[in-house]
Amino acid sequence: MPVSRRQFVTSSLAAVGAAAVRPPAPRSDAEAQRAATPAAQPAASTRVDPWLEIDRAALEYNVRTVARLAGGRPVLAVVKNNAYGLGISTAGPIFARFPQVWGFAVVRASEAFELRRAGVLKPILLMGPATDSEIGDLVLRDVRLAVWTDDAPARIAAVARRIGKQARVHLYVDTGMHRMGVPLASALALAESLAGQKVVAIEGAFTELTEDPEFDRGQAARLVSLAEAARAKGVSLGKLHAASSDAVFRPNEPTFLDLVRPGFALYGGYVTDEAMARGELKASYRLKARVIRVDELQPGDGVSYHRRFIADKPTRTATLAVGHVDGYPSGAVKGCEVLINGALCPVVGTVSASHTVVAVPASASANVGDVATLVGPDHPAIHPNEIAKRAGWSEYNMFMHLHPQLARRVV
Repeated sequence: MPVSRRQFVTSSLAAVGAAAVRPPAPRSDAEAQRAATPAAQPAASTRVDPWLEIDRAALEYNVRTVARLAGGRPVLAVVKNNAYGLGISTAGPIFARFPQVWGFAVVRASEAFELRRAGVLKPILLMGPATDSEIGDLVLRDVRLAVWTDDAPARIAAVARRIGKQARVHLYVDTGMHRMGVPLASALALAESLAGQKVVAIEGAFTELTEDPEFDRGQAARLVSLAEAARAKGVSLGKLHAASSDAVFRPNEPTFLDLVRPGFALYGGYVTDEAMARGELKASYRLKARVIRVDELQPGDGVSYHRRFIADKPTRTATLAVGHVDGYPSGAVKGCEVLINGALCPVVGTVSASHTVVAVPASASANVGDVATLVGPDHPAIHPNEIAKRAGWSEYNMFMHLHPQLARRVV
């Protein structure tokens, strides 16, 4: 008998965690292509567990929009945190087909390995740390390494010499955010140290912005000044990049530099209400689930834990096979709605781990087996940003909390 996703959550996550600490062996192109082919999923008409629909056209539209807003500059697509919830092995190969995407940025070595396993051949920058054993596997796969510590040039060079392959790196500079990167005062010396290693090539340099527009412009200026000072000493810092999703919505930004490095915007998420009001992006996913039960409440009947919803009149409800474990916010009961057969149905009671209950308007229909769209582009009320606003959640959580075990289907 088939076992549901929910029965495998614990064991599957343990298996994933164990696999993540073992860097994969190099694969041939044919093996990479086979790895990139998704395993067969149940047809949408028979699926009971909730699922995600990934909108390929929306992703392409968002990439084109971001590149246009950035004056045509190449895009270094950030696909950290499982591609903002969409699935790195799903979204990565889609983005890789778009000419506007120069390469990818990740924060964990496992993400870089997964992109390569999915058949992505474009440049990948690991912006986070790596162990010495991971460095060798990363360099073999032509993954660029971020450098911000004094010992990094010697460590990387030693590994590169051992495996007989040049390592490409990006200098990570702290220009004022004080979270990661080499302090600006030490950056030139680190750049010179990197340049002194024959088996290391500096491909770029980057900084991280605070999303304070005026301060960010000063940060970009400091990075440019560093590049000029390095050039005066015969060291090229290569491609400079700083601009995040927040920055690309500000026209003619001096932070655009050579590459822009957005993440959230590529998936159709808005960093600010002002950006959302401009309506220049498309939500790129739909969270869907089926109606698994329909009930007729009488006045006084309550719904779910603690009976937080009490019917004051005859009310039809529908139970959906989706809950907060899947990434739908518990706070959705504060005013969120779900789309069923073209009608908006308010969430009532409690969003539990695996179930959500909605009230069905008298003029609408809902039957067992019908598909409900909880999040997506099909109505302003269920846009991820709007759900986040009503639920009292971060708009980022609407993406990054999508469960990795959710079936993903590209449409």
